[in-house]
Amino acid sequence: MQLSPASVRDRARSLFRAPDNARRDLTASVVVFLVALPLCLGVAVASGAPAELGLITGIVGGLVTGLLPGSSLQVSGPAAGLTVLVYEAVREYGLAALGALVLAAGVLQLVMGFLRLGRFFRAISVAVVEGMLAGIGLVLVAGQLYAMADREAPASGLDKIAGLPGLLTGVIGSERALTAFGLGLATIAVLVLWRRLPAKLRAVPAQLAAVALATGATLLFSLPVATVEVRGLIEAVRMPDATAFGDLLGIGAVGTVIAFALIASAESLFSAAAVDRLHDGPRTSYDKELIAQGAGNTVCGLLGALPMTAVIVRSAANVQAGARTKASRVLHGVWLLLFAALLPAALGLIPVAALAGVLVHAGCKLIPVRQLAKLWREHRSEAVVLVVTAVAIVSVNMFEGVLIGLALAVIKIAWETPRVQVEVVDKGTGPLRVHLSGHATFLCLPKLLDALEALPQDRPIELDLAELRHLDHACRTSLENWAARHSTEGTQPVRVASGA
Repeated sequence: MQLSPASVRDRARSLFRAPDNARRDLTASVVVFLVALPLCLGVAVASGAPAELGLITGIVGGLVTGLLPGSSLQVSGPAAGLTVLVYEAVREYGLAALGALVLAAGVLQLVMGFLRLGRFFRAISVAVVEGMLAGIGLVLVAGQLYAMADREAPASGLDKIAGLPGLLTGVIGSERALTAFGLGLATIAVLVLWRRLPAKLRAVPAQLAAVALATGATLLFSLPVATVEVRGLIEAVRMPDATAFGDLLGIGAVGTVIAFALIASAESLFSAAAVDRLHDGPRTSYDKELIAQGAGNTVCGLLGALPMTAVIVRSAANVQAGARTKASRVLHGVWLLLFAALLPAALGLIPVAALAGVLVHAGCKLIPVRQLAKLWREHRSEAVVLVVTAVAIVSVNMFEGVLIGLALAVIKIAWETPRVQVEVVDKGTGPLRVHLSGHATFLCLPKLLDALEALPQDRPIELDLAELRHLDHACRTSLENWAARHSTEGTQPVRVASGA
């Protein structure tokens, strides 16, 4: 076999590049592991599940989803965006049914991926997605403020927010609660101020540093705060049984499965789009990525773990740490597995208030305050959709709140799209010429018919539809009926041009 000079150069470059890629991927995997560890634990605890289940989901995200094609650099694991929904599902159906719900959601994602529906998630209204994240952020922040004080949070989002004044009073009156709350606030302060420290210190991920400092302070001063309960990785696995699958037959459970699948898919694919903007490597195949997420959630469901999504925080850390291939995200799953297997006792030293502080910080970042102000100035109707979606999630629940947001987005489009312009040309002699342009649908019939019926009754009229971009059946029928009523002998009031 004879090689051309160009092919020899390409092979030589790949050989020289391989060790460099391996080194960069190894370094990036350690960084992602250090970022993912506190987030996996925090999301699990906030979801009302054992901390080990968050680690299991992170491990599956690395070893299963990480190996599959789709997006080469984004990292999957338990996400703050699903915390509220998982907490509601655990409270409603119990921890034993969680695996069945996640498994069914994973299978649904696989079906959507094989049907090549991944690309259509890019058509979801950005205002609805940001409103969903804002609603999640509000409920997450409110709920984790209770965890920061070692108190149990109320069930509903409105009760969480309404109970905050009472929580503050209780914290001030209890030394134990005040200590825990102060530890959580200190964790948040570290997260906020970490970016201002010298670059050498910032090499350590902020989340890890904040949790490590809080854990060290708790041990050093023997602080009376609650710590993470540890049972062991194997003991935490809860494979769903027949009873758990029987719970899926209810309408509420079906809605939860659909919500898991749709929200996890949307968050993963939006994350993929964001990660693609951070690097110059291969672009994401959305359908393959949806299949990879579905496979990961199917395995998580079989193990009774939390649902997974691609997470922008971990993915951005992966890219910024210099990752070149999917090896970095696979290795991060290996490090999580080794940590959970070899150092499980270390989990029991971590204060719950510190993990709650990490999630309060993450929840605040989900609330798009700056974007909302800009959106209100430039696209007020989009801002209304965002706010209504967020308020609905806080007031009702995640799934119904998203449905309300989507319905409002559709109504907004239906209200704004059917704009029809009526232009009357009167040359003094001959028939009036009426030009219609835009979109003529049943929604604009009242305005359109009012304009036409206001025309003189004693003049012949020619109706020109050539510039209409859309004319639905209801409008066409109404125009024909109006034309028949206004026809005069020797004229043809309606002329339908091609393209109408």
